[in-house]
Amino acid sequence: MTTQTNTINVIDQRFAPVADLLGSFATADPDYSAQLAIYQGGNLVLDASVGENCTPESMTGVFSCSKGAGALVMALLVQQGLLDLDAPVAVYWPEFAAAGKSGITVAQLLSHQAGLPGVEGGFTQEELIDSRLAASIVAAAAPLWKSTGIHAYHALTMGVFMEELARRCAQEPLQEIFERRIRAPHDIDFYLGLPEALEPRFRPVLKGSTFEPAPFIDPFSTYGLALNSTGGFDGPKGQSFDIIDVPNERSIREAGLAALGGVANARGLAKLYAAAVTGFVDDAGDEHAPFLTADTIAAVSQDQVYGLSRANGNPGAFAIGFMKAHPDNDFGSARAFGHDGANASLGYADPAYGLSLGYVPARAEANGTGSRGGQLSVLARQVLLAGS
Repeated sequence: MTTQTNTINVIDQRFAPVADLLGSFATADPDYSAQLAIYQGGNLVLDASVGENCTPESMTGVFSCSKGAGALVMALLVQQGLLDLDAPVAVYWPEFAAAGKSGITVAQLLSHQAGLPGVEGGFTQEELIDSRLAASIVAAAAPLWKSTGIHAYHALTMGVFMEELARRCAQEPLQEIFERRIRAPHDIDFYLGLPEALEPRFRPVLKGSTFEPAPFIDPFSTYGLALNSTGGFDGPKGQSFDIIDVPNERSIREAGLAALGGVANARGLAKLYAAAVTGFVDDAGDEHAPFLTADTIAAVSQDQVYGLSRANGNPGAFAIGFMKAHPDNDFGSARAFGHDGANASLGYADPAYGLSLGYVPARAEANGTGSRGGQLSVLARQVLLAGS
């Protein structure tokens, strides 16, 4: 019999209905475990975990929420004047101009419009971990399309792009910038490169209780290339295309790949975005100003592209490295920006509400509108509107 242990700290009683909804998911499903944290106006207003073997302090893989952390590094480079979103990528990365890519701008590259979702033959784990190797491959590759306004989710190469731009613009690895400028000074439980000393806090990502193998994906299709399905992910047991197991490999979370290698908890996700946008009040009552200016936030969070993905035909909306809310993924207002992950982890800031939210399930589940994370996000906005 599964024993559930719930730790629910409602600091602001306006958010009690959100905590109740989280608890109801656990009551209805004995296999359900998850964390939820919310900052509003810079204050931690809800910090909760429900289910078996899940505490607010435990951490797990958060997949493409890592792209949100990487995008915040890109935002810092923009703010410093080291990166111009309207400039051609080749200004910073001359080799990228090969094969007809000289006109692709930084904004197009970082909003999934470059036509470089992957490469035939895929990337090896070595090439992704040392992304200088993967960067040299994509720099030489021809894009799959040339017209602007077409997008497809660059599931792995987006991390490669951000890591290479960090090296070129700041002469420093993205992971080190993130640690030095963002994570460490704000004491955030979000790691792009989990130290070995913190491994006891890591909980492996679990497959969903209704997990089914993925249907056939043509490895040479746009979707297959984006998912690296020709290369797979090589671990101790050989190559395996099972995305849910990827952050369970120590080498992946140690490297902290900006595409999918981040390790965090819900509090870390929420605090990351609060630190960027509203600032936050720490446990000692000290106030910390946001590390991004309003002008920077506006520049990196503005929609760059919206429409059907060239890879899978689903709607998508992207800013500079960030996902934007849309009817099929209604995580926030028109001003909201953040990222979700393959296991349905979710982190975002919503300046319209002064809200930052982090949600991390222990078992992989669905994301998007109507999902558990989506329902929690909707209710968090509704309680604020009701109290206004």
